[in-house]
Amino acid sequence: MTSPSCVKWLSLIGIGEDGVPALSPAARKLLAQAQLIVGGARHLALAAPLPPQTMTWPSPIADAIPQILARRGSPVCVLASGDPFFYGIGSLLSAHIGPDEMQCLPAPSAFSLAAARLHWSLQDCCLVSLHGREFERIIPALQPGAKILSLSWDETTPPRLAKLLCEKGLGQSRITVMEAMGGPRERVRASTAQAFSMEGIDPLNLVAIEIAATSQSQILPVASGLADSWFETDGQLTKREVRAIALSSLAPRRGELLWDVGAGSGSLAIEWLLCDPANRAIAIEARADRANRIARNALSLGVPHLEIITGTAPEVFANLPRPQAIFIGGGASNSHLLDKAFAALPSGGRLAVNAVTLETEAELIRRFETHGGDLVRLETARAEHLGSFHGWRPALPVTQWSMTKL
Repeated sequence: MTSPSCVKWLSLIGIGEDGVPALSPAARKLLAQAQLIVGGARHLALAAPLPPQTMTWPSPIADAIPQILARRGSPVCVLASGDPFFYGIGSLLSAHIGPDEMQCLPAPSAFSLAAARLHWSLQDCCLVSLHGREFERIIPALQPGAKILSLSWDETTPPRLAKLLCEKGLGQSRITVMEAMGGPRERVRASTAQAFSMEGIDPLNLVAIEIAATSQSQILPVASGLADSWFETDGQLTKREVRAIALSSLAPRRGELLWDVGAGSGSLAIEWLLCDPANRAIAIEARADRANRIARNALSLGVPHLEIITGTAPEVFANLPRPQAIFIGGGASNSHLLDKAFAALPSGGRLAVNAVTLETEAELIRRFETHGGDLVRLETARAEHLGSFHGWRPALPVTQWSMTKL
C-alpha cells in the first residue's frame, strides 16, 4: 500500500495569459480536484472561478512553504507562469518536496513565446531574467550581434535597457517589447534604443534585444585580462598582464567560489565572475574607501553579485564559506595569512599569490620549496615617450607562486 507521503499530492501547473481554456485536460482535472490552490494574484485571476480554499503568495514567498507542507497528502495545486522550472517557483518547491510527491505540467515559457513571435532560434539566444535580479547582470551579455531575451521586472525595465544601450554606444540596437504574451492583451512594439519612447508599457513584459555595435561601442571582452582603464582605481590594481596570468593559474571552473584577499580595485574577483555567470567571489579589503570602489567597479562591469567584505585577513576568514580558489595580491609577507589561506582550501583547491617586495618573494620561495607548485617571475615594460622618441618603462617585477592543494 502506498503511503500518503509518496502520492503526488502537489500539482505544479504552468498557466499563460490565455487562462484555463488553454490548459490540457489533465491540468484542468487536477485544478478541479485541488483542495487548495496557491498562486500569485494574477495566476488566481486567470484560473477563476476557484473554490474558497486559495492562497496568494506572501512576501517573502518562502513563508508559504510550511502552509503547503501542512497539506501533505491532500491534493494541492500551485499555479505559476509558463514553465515553473524556468526562472520560476519550481526550484523553491523542489527543495522541500521530492519528485515522488510533486508533478509538473508546464506551459510554454515567455522565452518560447517570444522566440516564436520573432522567429528566433531559442538555442542561439542569450536568456536573461531581470525579474527580482540585479539589473546590471545583463551587461556581459551585450555582445556584437547578440540576440537577447530578457524577462522584465516591470514597466520600468524597457526604458532602462534603452538608456543602458545608449550609454554603451549601442543606440542602434533594436528593442522589441512584448507585453502580456499569449492572451487578449498581447502587444508587440519595436524601436531602436536611441529612439525609444514607448509609453503605457504593461508591467508583464519581455524585452528582445538585437545588439548593433560599432567601433565606439563599449563591449566587455570575453577573454581574461581586461584593460586597466575599465577599472576605477587609486593605483591599487593587479595590472592587466599579471591579472591574466593569475586567472590562468587559478583555473576558474563553473560555480566555484574565489576569495580575493587584499582586493584593491576588485579586478581579479570581477574577472573571475565574468568567466561564468554561476561563479561566486568574495572580495576582502581592509580599507572602506577601496571596498566602495570595488562595489562601483562590480556594478559597472556587470557583476553586482560580487560579495565585498570590509575587514582584515585572515581574521575575517572564520565566517566565510569555504573557497575553491584564493588569490592574495598583497600582504603575503605575513606567514600567518598564508597559513590560514592554505588551511581554508579543500583538497584540489588552488592558491595564487603575487609578490613585489623581496621580503614577500623570500616567503613565497620558502612555500614553493615546501609545497611545490609553480614559481614564476613576471616582468613587463610599456612603451612611453622619451623626448621625441619612445622607450621602455619597466614595471616592478612580480613573483607569483601558485599551487594546487593535494
